[in-house]
Formats: sequence, C-alpha cells, structure tokens
Amino acid sequence: MPIPPRPSARPVDRIHHGDCVVDEFSWLQDRSDPQVVAHLEAENVYAREVTAGQEELRERIVAEIKARTKETDLSVPVAWRGWWYYARTQEGHQYPAECRVPVVPGEPRPAPQPGCPWPGEQVLVDGEVEAAGGDYLAFGASEVCPAGDLVAFSVDRSGDERFDVVIRRIADGVVVDDALRGVGYGLAWSWNSDYLVYCRVDESWRPYQVWMHRVGSDPAQDQLLLQEDDERFWLGFGTSKDDRRLLVAASSKTTGEWWIGDLSAQMPSLAPVAGRIPGWEYEVEWAGDGLLVTHNQHGVDFEVSWAPWPTSGETASGVRTTGDVEPRSPREGWRGWLAPQQGVRYLGVEAFAGQVLVSLRREGQQSLQLFRRVGAAPERWDGPVEVAPQEELYSVSTESNPQWDATSLRVVYESFVTPRTVAEVDVTTGRWEVLKRQEVLGGYDPADYVQRREWVRAPDGARVPLSIVHRVGVEPDGTAPVLLYGYGAYETSLDPWFSMARLSMLDRGVVFAVGHVRGGGEMGRSWYEQGKLEQKASTFTDMVACAQHLHERGWCAPDRLALSGGSAGGLTVGATVNLAPELFAVVHADVPFVDALTTMLDESLPLTVTEWEEWGDPLHDAQAYAVMKSYSPYENLRPVEYPTILATTSLNDTRVSCAEPAKWVARMREMCVQDQSVRPVVLHTEMVAGHGGRSGRYAAWEQYAFEAAFVLSALGVRH
Repeated sequence: MPIPPRPSARPVDRIHHGDCVVDEFSWLQDRSDPQVVAHLEAENVYAREVTAGQEELRERIVAEIKARTKETDLSVPVAWRGWWYYARTQEGHQYPAECRVPVVPGEPRPAPQPGCPWPGEQVLVDGEVEAAGGDYLAFGASEVCPAGDLVAFSVDRSGDERFDVVIRRIADGVVVDDALRGVGYGLAWSWNSDYLVYCRVDESWRPYQVWMHRVGSDPAQDQLLLQEDDERFWLGFGTSKDDRRLLVAASSKTTGEWWIGDLSAQMPSLAPVAGRIPGWEYEVEWAGDGLLVTHNQHGVDFEVSWAPWPTSGETASGVRTTGDVEPRSPREGWRGWLAPQQGVRYLGVEAFAGQVLVSLRREGQQSLQLFRRVGAAPERWDGPVEVAPQEELYSVSTESNPQWDATSLRVVYESFVTPRTVAEVDVTTGRWEVLKRQEVLGGYDPADYVQRREWVRAPDGARVPLSIVHRVGVEPDGTAPVLLYGYGAYETSLDPWFSMARLSMLDRGVVFAVGHVRGGGEMGRSWYEQGKLEQKASTFTDMVACAQHLHERGWCAPDRLALSGGSAGGLTVGATVNLAPELFAVVHADVPFVDALTTMLDESLPLTVTEWEEWGDPLHDAQAYAVMKSYSPYENLRPVEYPTILATTSLNDTRVSCAEPAKWVARMREMCVQDQSVRPVVLHTEMVAGHGGRSGRYAAWEQYAFEAAFVLSALGVRH
C-alpha cells in the first residue's frame, strides 16, 4: 500500500480569549511557499497511487457520460433588439460559443440543426478560442452594447475569480479595448454604448467600488460611481429590462441597500432608494412607473411592496459614498401588495410591461406566480396563476426574458428525473409550450427512475426534508449503497436538479439522497436562521439524523453509506463525520470549509469579515469563538476510526483556501486509528483551478469520474 505524505509538524500557538490552541500545520496556509506546493504535489502522487486500481471504472464513467451527451447542440434562441442570441456546443470542444443571427421580420423563431451555422451568423465569444494555450477558463460576464456593434466580456484564466475585460467589435472580431484587469463580476453598458460599468475588488476580494470606463480610454481616467467602506458589505449591479437604469446593491448577510442611476446620462448619479437600516433586507425591481420591492419589514419570510420613484434630478452627476444622500423612495411611502403569509417565503419578482412573475417557496418547494398588470395599482392586478410543472419534486425559475413588452415568458424546470426543460408560457392563456428539453442519448426514460420526499425527525423534533432518487427496482431492503449529499448554509436551497453524470451512479444501484438541513433555505428564512451563528450545530445534527434515517428505513446497507458536500457543505460533512464517523463508509469533502475557526479569526482573508454575520465573529466575541471551536472540523478531530476520506481542492481557490483540507487531512491521518491501507485518507488538489474545480466539459467529466469512482469503490461498487 502506498505511504501517505507526512508534512512536518511546526507548532504555532494561537491565543484568543484566553484559549491557547497549538496548530502544528499552520505553515500549510502559505500557498506561495514552494514547500507547500511540493507537499500538495506529493499528495497528488499519493492520490494517484491509491486510486490506480480505479482507472478502468473512471474511464467507463467518462464513456457513459459522453455516450449520453449530445455534444454538438445549441440553446433555444432568444430575440433581442433585432437579433436571435444563442449558444452552441461542438463535439470535441471543451467550451461553448455565444452567437447571434439577424431576426427576419415576419418569420418565426428559427429552428436550425446543431452543427450547421446559420446564414449571417456572428460569433460573439468563442470559449474554445479564448481557452487556447491555457489550462483554465471561466467567464464573469458577457454583454452586447445597446448599439449592437460591440461585445464586452470578462475572463478568468487561473481560477481566482479576478477577471480581465475584453471589448471586441463583433463584425470583424477586432479588440478595441482590453485595458481593464483584475475586476470583479458583472458588466453593464451605458445607453449610448460609450461607457462600461464594472466593479473593483479590494485586497480581500470584496467588490467595494463601482466604476465607469470610457471605451478605448486609459483606466486611470475612469470615474468612480460608488464606494462601499463597510467591510461587511459587497457591491453588485445590474440593469433594468430597458437597459436605461443602473441598479446597484450593497449587501451584507443581514442588511441591504439599493441605488438607481440613469444610464442615458453622461455620468449617472446613483440615487439611494430607501437607505440602510441594520437588519432590514430588500431587493428592488424596476417596474417602469415605479419599483417592486421584496423586503422583510413586517415578516421574517418577506413581502412585496409597490414604491414610487420620482425621477426629478436623477441625472445629476457626482461620486457617491454609500449612505451620504437622503433616500428618494423611503419605505414610509411604500404600498403593500403581497403581504407576509405563514409558510410562504417570497424570494423576488421580475417585472414586465404587462405582467409580473413572483418567485416564492412553500413546504420546501419552489413556485412561480404570474400576475397580469391591469391598471397602475398592483392591488388590481389579475392573479396569481401558478407556474409549476406537475411533479412531486422539481425546481423552476425564469429563463432569459429580456423583452420589456413580452407577451410570453420563458421558464426553465427540471427534477431529479426530468432533464432541464425550457418552456414558454403564454401570459394570456397560461398555456405551456416546451421549446427544448435536454436530450439524453441512449434511450433514457424518466420512468426508469423514482424520486420521493421523506421527512426526518431531528433530535429537537424538527421535520427535515429528505429527497431520494433511485432506479426502479431498488427497494429499502437494507442492501443498497447510498450517497447522502448536503449543504446547509447561506439560505441556499438544494432544489432538485438533473444530472446526466449522476445516472452512472443510479444505474449501478446507488440511491442518491439530499438532506435539506437547517442553514439552507428550503423551509423559509427561519429554517436558515435555525442553522447559523449560535444555532449552527443543528445543521450537523440534522445531517446525522438523515444518515440514521437512511439506515433505519433500510435504504442502505450498514456499511454502504457515503457522505458528500462542498464548500460550506464541506463544513457540514466534516462536522457530521466528527459527530458520527461510524455511520459512513466513505466521505467526499469538496473544497471544504473545514478549518472554519482559523479562517474566521483572520480578518485579512477573503470573505472573513463579510462572513461574521453568518458564522459569528470569533475574533472579537468570546462566545462566538467558543461556539465555532465546538464544531469546526479541524479543531474537533479525535482518535477514532474515520471512514475512507477523499478531500478535493484547488490551488487558486479564493473562497476556501486549499490549506483548509490540506491541514485537515494531515491532522486526521495523525488522529485516526483505522488501518489506512484499508480506509485511506486522500487529498487531491487541482493545481490550475478555482472554487468550481476544473473548467471545460471534458475536464469536468474526468474530475467527476475520479470522485465518483473513489466513492463507488469504497461502497463496494467496482464495475
């Protein structure tokens, strides 16, 4: 059996609130240190040695994914300003290309064959061309200017989520500007197509400034529109559907603030909507003659109000610092529309000239509601009409709907068994028309699979939703292998999603289960609040309860349960396995947040200060320190038999440092008492990638196959 790397122990004392902790592997936190890089490379050698016998299974899984995938394909075209916009993929290409063709008046939406370029096709951005000569590629934004002749896109070539901007003339592909470097997510054009709006990030990767750049000019001449000095807040922006309004948001984990600017102005001033009040969250949707605001003023699960928007003085110039101007639409002048409802979590709205789509959750399930705008007063609008597929479990959301005066709206839905489906809803009749369903080659039939919802009783009595999908014929008779997946943070909901890659597991008899544990948003805002700060431990006890339920109901054999989660879900995985290592045969922790206390004590790191409202501030608050220390996976490893472990990470990950799983694995190897030749602890690092892992579809298939083969082998599935 291969011998794992043993990084040297270099003890460092960490003292906070009178508590002294010895961290023997803190030196692994410096990823610029050649010794750290050498250690990660040694871990990769060990990972290859441990998994050498899984190569045939990996190749088989990749071949299965490829055989199911329609590699040469295109998306449903979207009409916008005289052009049909779409994306196409090509067999043998890792990345898609964004394209467009002219709209021919009087002719319906074209329906071309994949692989056959349309007459008059223009390529906006070809990912395969942009990726040439590199190992990684990700786009942060891609926007065509209102005049229609330029495209601006931002690209990350290392995985650190800092982007370089390229502005290109569409007709001949000539680059007219590539001076912006290292910016954040998002781009927006001024109405006259002369300026580009973008965000800058600070040293901690926090988007804190919104700038305006004149195309072709020196960035040193760019104009600052807004600066956020409070380190708890991130800035983000978008545009209204008519592209004439710039909407900017500052958001912490508990508080929001919005501004609106006129993009037809030479240099728009950003007028504050309603100011900033601690603990008050709101989101703004431009509705043409006013604003629709989703907010929590009167209820924990939010409501929707109508807000006036006076436009006088809107185009005055001037740089703003957040909080320095009186609100233009204070909440005292808002009119209620959709009042708070018990058991309903309002998520947001999308407004059009003739209708409004409301996104909400109830009983752990997503829903869309359609209202028709009849007159100016929202209370007179017709509705709601439910927009949801007829399945027990599903996810549904709006797709690309850029037209302000649209008479039909696109939605996208899927489930664990239904491939991603784009449909068009007629707003007058409510009739659905399926435009495209993701094609699964090889004779896929959804009827061959079963999805269901079960409810798990947590130790404190809470009912935790558990989603289960498996192949027909798999019964809860105590013999099947099961993969349990979880997250449980940031009010993020794990709604049902279709995965062609997952079919390789289901077809081998694996049951896939998702624990919708507290800290997520499946059951509303209170579900989230019950799994954060001082109540964070409920996330982990919920996951333990889900695992016990799967054992007790006979869904899995006693020694054939796997646990998986990534990022904050990696924290859930690490804390859960510390609580009950005996329940699991194998654990996959992906880019895992397993050294949470150390990270939250270092305010110089990306995300730390902004995350204090999620996890607590252990640097300044002794109680928060004690709570985090009680569950942080790295702090709570103990001398027990741990399952087989696979930790995966990326060297350039900005969100969760590769040091966290590296330290966790090193200490676990020192602490665990099992025979590691039988139940190894493995770390694998992508050396050119970020938080999302490898880029490119074939590279992503290979990464999935590596992880799936590891889990399957540990569950006794080796074919």
